Amino acid sequence: MTSLIFIIITFIAVICIALHHRFSSIAKVNLLIIPFVIISIIFLFAANIKNFSFDNIFPIFGDGLFNTFVTGLGNLGAFGGITLLYFIPPLLKEPQKMKKVYLSSIILGTVYFLLCISIILFMFISLMYTNQIMPLYSAARYIEFGNFFQRLESIFLLIWILQMVCYLSIVSKLSISIFKKITNITDEKPLILVFGLLIFAISLFPKNYAISKFIENYIYHYMVIGISIILGLSILILAYLKKRKKKELNANYEKNL
Repeated sequence: MTSLIFIIITFIAVICIALHHRFSSIAKVNLLIIPFVIISIIFLFAANIKNFSFDNIFPIFGDGLFNTFVTGLGNLGAFGGITLLYFIPPLLKEPQKMKKVYLSSIILGTVYFLLCISIILFMFISLMYTNQIMPLYSAARYIEFGNFFQRLESIFLLIWILQMVCYLSIVSKLSISIFKKITNITDEKPLILVFGLLIFAISLFPKNYAISKFIENYIYHYMVIGISIILGLSILILAYLKKRKKKELNANYEKNL
C-alpha cells in the first residue's frame, strides 16, 4: 500500500550513499551479497523439487525451430549484465587475472539463470505467458517445512532487494565513471545527485506495468543486443584489422630497409 514514489526514493537514497564510497567498497559489499543470492536460488530450487512437473519441458522446441532460434534472439537481452565486463579491466588491481574473473562471472551467471528458468518452467509453465511480475516470488510461496516454516517469500524478497540495490550501485558507479572520463571532470561527487535525480525521473516515466514491460521486451533487450554483441564484435573486428594492418606496415618497412 506504500506509494511508489517513496519506494523509489528509498532505493535512490541508498544508491547515492553507496556512490560516495570507492568502487572497491561497493564491490566488497556485492561480494558479501552474491553468496546469499546464489544460496537463495539453490534453496528455492531444492525446496520446490516436490512441486516440479518435469513433463513441462516437453515438447522440446515446441514453438518450432524458427521461433526458438530466430524470433527468440530477442531474449539474448536477458544477458545484459555481460556488458559490465567491458568496464572491469581498468578497475582490477591485478589485470592479469581478468580471464579468471570473466570465466567465474559467466559461470555463476549461467548457473543462476538456469536455476531461475528451471524453477519457473517445471512449476508453472503458464506464468511464462502471463504478466506475472515476479514468478520466483510466487514459487517461494510454495515452500513449506511442517507447520512452523511457511510463507518464506519475505526472506527471499529481502535478499532480492539487496541484490537489486547492489546492481544499481555498480551500474551507477560505472556510468558516473564513464561520464567523468568523457567530460574530463575531476570531482565526481556533484554528479551523484545529478544521476540520482536522473534515475528518479526515468523511473517515473512508465505510467503502468504494461509500459514497463514494453520497454523491457522491445527497447531494452534489443538495445543490449546492439551494445553487447554487435558493438562488441565490431570493436574486436576493427581491433584485429588494425593490428593486422600495423603488422603489414612494419613488415613492409623492414623489407624496404
